[in-house]
Amino acid sequence: MSHRVLFLTALVAVQPALAAAQQLLVPMDDRQTNALKSYGLVFGALRDGNKAEWLLNYRGGAFLLPDSPDLRKRATLDGITFEPIGNAAVGALRSEIASANMDIVSLERAPKIAIYKPLKSPPWDDAVSLALKYAGIEFTAMYDEEVMNGDLSKVDWLHLHHEDFTGQLNKLYLGFRDTPWFIEQRESQLATARKLGMPNIPTLKKSVAEKMRQFVERGGFLFAMCGATETLALAIAAHQTDIAGSFADNTPVDDAADQKLDWDRSFGFRGVHLEPSPFVNSMSDIDGHQVNVPGRRQPLGQFSLFSFSAKFDPVSTMLVQNHRTVITDFYGVTTSFTKSTLKQGVSILAQEEGAPWVKYIHGDYGKGSWTFLGGHDPEDPQHNIGAAPTDLSLHPNSPGYRLILNNVLFPAAKKKPLKT
Repeated sequence: MSHRVLFLTALVAVQPALAAAQQLLVPMDDRQTNALKSYGLVFGALRDGNKAEWLLNYRGGAFLLPDSPDLRKRATLDGITFEPIGNAAVGALRSEIASANMDIVSLERAPKIAIYKPLKSPPWDDAVSLALKYAGIEFTAMYDEEVMNGDLSKVDWLHLHHEDFTGQLNKLYLGFRDTPWFIEQRESQLATARKLGMPNIPTLKKSVAEKMRQFVERGGFLFAMCGATETLALAIAAHQTDIAGSFADNTPVDDAADQKLDWDRSFGFRGVHLEPSPFVNSMSDIDGHQVNVPGRRQPLGQFSLFSFSAKFDPVSTMLVQNHRTVITDFYGVTTSFTKSTLKQGVSILAQEEGAPWVKYIHGDYGKGSWTFLGGHDPEDPQHNIGAAPTDLSLHPNSPGYRLILNNVLFPAAKKKPLKT
């Protein structure tokens, strides 16, 4: 039999199967061979004008996509497990979901994504950038000038690269003030501040933080990890104060500084106490682990994802979709959030059993919402400065990185009102 006859025979065999399978089920449980790239498959389908469905609490948060040769090809090339499923099976699946603690959320369009990051990053990587690149999800990079010039109005979802919005450069001058990369970072940010008519880096960063607060208030989605979570909160609360002067001069913050902060403006914190000394590598008592402070560092444990009612609280349910409910913890400049500093009404998505801190939180603000995840890299628990970037091809089903990518798809969902 000739090669042409073989090809035509195979083609005839494939066409009926493709026609019979009306949709593609992308499982996200232990049968999935590449969970992280699965998010990219869904994002690409939405970007190309297709609709998708997120099956909350079903097989680890599976997805239902329209069947097409292009989607099958991409899934196959990316090593993604998928299952063709016909109309009768889809109907049975919907009935099963309707009768259990599950729900179906429509995903309607690919959100426009931006990452706040410097053009030349310091000697550490950013977990969200790694996740998006590995999954094949497009994003725009922007930094202080773009934010101050109004570019946030062009995007739906913003992630904050590891950043210190108090303008103290994460107090890295304590150990790295003579290193070329630190000097370059400091001089670059000071030049930007002066270009924009500001006297110092703290004033610049506080102004950028205010733009981000307004972005969320107008309806944007914001996701932050590590030190950006804590320092953004401090910068927003200090917007109308002169605390930036102390930050800029590396002088002690006076004892009354805590009372000068306006926590009504904050996304999720209240009653926070600042670290008064510029020579102690900590910002406040928001972080429960105090990873860089000798004598205060807390050991890593495990954190557990909360189980939410998919039908009554689909938002929180989306953010915790996973094939694991218990995840090994990982350090960051800000590793966790002390319970005593959380505002009433903040949704706790994950915490360490018996600990006075939580790991993963979410809340609404104005017309938008924010989500904070403590720690720097889910697959590098220590993540020291200068460590090599995590190779996600070695962790294609990372449960920690899945939390990041849940947030990327969250803005694509057609929102349902809370029933609680």
